Amino acid sequence: MSLAEQMDTVTDAAAGTVDRHATTQTFESTAPTTGAVVGVFPVHDEAAVGETVARARTAAEQWAALGWDGRKQRLSAYRGYLARRMHELADLVYRENGKPHADAILEITLAVDHLAWAAGHARKTLGLRKVASGMLAANHAAYLEYQPLGVIGVIGPWNYPVFTPMGSIAYALAAGNAVVFKPSEHTPAVGAWLAAAWRAAVPDVPDAFQVVTGNGSTGAALCRVPVDKLAFTGSAATGKKVMAACAETLTPVLMELGGKDAMIVDDDADVVAAADAAVWGAMSNGGQTCIGIERVYATSAVYDRFVAEVTAQVQKLRPGSDGEATYGPMTMSSQIDIVRRHVADAAAAGARVVTGGTDPDAVPAEGYVAPTVLLDVPEDSSAITEETFGPTLTITRVRDAEEALERANATSYGLAGAVFSASKDRAMDLARRMRSGMTSVNSVLTFASVPALPFGGVGESGFGRIHGEDGLKEFTRAKAITRQRVALPVNLMSFGRPEKAADALARVMGMVHGRHR
Repeated sequence: MSLAEQMDTVTDAAAGTVDRHATTQTFESTAPTTGAVVGVFPVHDEAAVGETVARARTAAEQWAALGWDGRKQRLSAYRGYLARRMHELADLVYRENGKPHADAILEITLAVDHLAWAAGHARKTLGLRKVASGMLAANHAAYLEYQPLGVIGVIGPWNYPVFTPMGSIAYALAAGNAVVFKPSEHTPAVGAWLAAAWRAAVPDVPDAFQVVTGNGSTGAALCRVPVDKLAFTGSAATGKKVMAACAETLTPVLMELGGKDAMIVDDDADVVAAADAAVWGAMSNGGQTCIGIERVYATSAVYDRFVAEVTAQVQKLRPGSDGEATYGPMTMSSQIDIVRRHVADAAAAGARVVTGGTDPDAVPAEGYVAPTVLLDVPEDSSAITEETFGPTLTITRVRDAEEALERANATSYGLAGAVFSASKDRAMDLARRMRSGMTSVNSVLTFASVPALPFGGVGESGFGRIHGEDGLKEFTRAKAITRQRVALPVNLMSFGRPEKAADALARVMGMVHGRHR
């Protein structure tokens, strides 16, 4: 295929006109900023999903056979393709998701960086290596390697339609698997673009990364067909349904679910920096960030200054779809009702609305939510206990950092969080004791930009990890091998062993391990 033809293929896929499966149903993807149709896409049914997975299984053998160097070379070609066409992809993310172009560039940059890390570290992390044999098998050589599972199904979200699914896609591919990706029905054009870019950059193994589009029925089909693992990103409620569907075929799952992340602002914190981080963590991407800051617990020593600084910064935010806007519209209009309910519940329970709120005069425009800061919110309010997923922030005064930590951990979620303190030891202690999979100190969300660090949560925030060595191993099975180097005079694992061999072994073990230290 010529370069021009490859470009046409990518353009057609992004517009939703390329479909490799027969299907009778279609759906439209629309721009949240204007309501314009971005593309028309097929609703792939279970038969179409099954055909896609079957092709992926054949491709998985070809992809694995390329070896570490062959896969690294092709992943580098894909990475380069994404990097060269970053603005084109960012424009598509803006049209389909609504986030500002600059934020889309940041998201894609992170994805490219993770793709580079995964390809560059796969051999070292997963490749065949010798391990210690131990005393009982001293005459054997012991080996360990991590082998690809085969075909990985990925169900991605709409809020970060490039970065988040690429955390599974890139690491699964680097580990030697083929991938079938089902993007959110709100961002199918982005998913189609990513898959078409793969076909253009890696034409010799095009089916190693494929896309199926549709609604929940397509995602359910991907759970039921024989994939070797399913990586899901979404809400805890939907995650439970995905697990139930995958249980029918005993398909293992990776769950990247929601959060209710907290920030602790200690007595000695840099208040201005903490406020800046809190506003970004809460309001960027319209608050539609699973690892976004939704709760802040500030000590009495800094509370008033922190609230004043946050309020001043939030009042400078401007919604819109132009280049000067700081945040865009809500991608899902239904999410607006959830945000409004949480704010209204908090206000009804006595919370103070400092900025934004549900007043129609505070709403910037249709499809947008005003950046809202809430004070004195009761801990049993839905604005504290449930994931809001909108541009809201609750700030609560606490006695000290220990009380802040206690409240931060009093949640069913456990995805991420942040600690602000001038004391390194104090901050690290709080960060380690925070019940979350990830914590940033004196910043927010930074852990997501470090490819070597695993990403994931606990509790209702899910289980399993993407990114880092853990993310590579997540899409493999451990393979153990022993090889006898020399034969011993007495073989303990034989019916022909001497009668007193076991007693002799017991005496040796008593001398080696039985001493009390």
